[in-house]
Amino acid sequence: MNTILTTQCADDVGLIAKITGLCHEHNLNITRNNEFVDKDAQRFFMRTELTGVPAPDFLNQLHALLPDGAQLALHTDEKTKVVLLATKEAHCLGGVLLKQFEQALNIEVLAVIANYPDLAPLAKGFDVPFHVVSHEGLSRAEHDLQVGDLIASYNPDVIGLAKYMRILSPEFVGRFDGKIINIHHSFLPAFIGAKPYHQAFERGVKIIGATAHFVNNELDEGPIIMQDVTHVNHANTAEMMAKMGKDVEKTVFCKALQLASEHKLFINGNRTVVFS
Repeated sequence: MNTILTTQCADDVGLIAKITGLCHEHNLNITRNNEFVDKDAQRFFMRTELTGVPAPDFLNQLHALLPDGAQLALHTDEKTKVVLLATKEAHCLGGVLLKQFEQALNIEVLAVIANYPDLAPLAKGFDVPFHVVSHEGLSRAEHDLQVGDLIASYNPDVIGLAKYMRILSPEFVGRFDGKIINIHHSFLPAFIGAKPYHQAFERGVKIIGATAHFVNNELDEGPIIMQDVTHVNHANTAEMMAKMGKDVEKTVFCKALQLASEHKLFINGNRTVVFS
């Protein structure tokens, strides 16, 4: 049996020895290990790949060895359960569904929820349930409650915002704290609002990119998971740049979901620890 142990806690002397020693006592073989210490915050992070079957009280025993407040989890190699939220843009949603179809991502998309029906044929083409929860006539809180209840019925591990063009209420974010991953272009905060690629074109930018991040209550300012860029030049029109940007967004979004599915992400304040 393959298992991943994730650990984060206050830094202390001998943490690695305590963790690996207990694994040895339980006859768990460590096949890969990554660790990091944030010296400023005095926080310790570790991801450990194991073979063998952990005893039912393994985590309790480990808690007793580590500093108070340690966050521990054991993950099997089962696929990570994902619900995707979308609006009308197809590139990120389509990218994830295609990767899942190719079995290139360690995820299972349980459902797609959108506030418009436009992308229903795309989801149904991959045999993924598609739900429309219209925002028309509802307050933001009312709409978020309906969407949140539908998400909760699927009990996903991760919620992916596949170009979901709605500002989420604090209640919604708090309900799914640490589970929501968003994707957007990397022009923020320089080019805010409509037609960011046209704004970038007018400014003569030479690189365009995308950012995937966890969602918090600061709009598009949650802990960054990963970013990527592509180069542009004077010959690229705003429309060409937008198409290139969509390709980067799709790639970064898929990579962020893959990292989450492999339990390689740790939220560290307003930053992340991302193991390769």
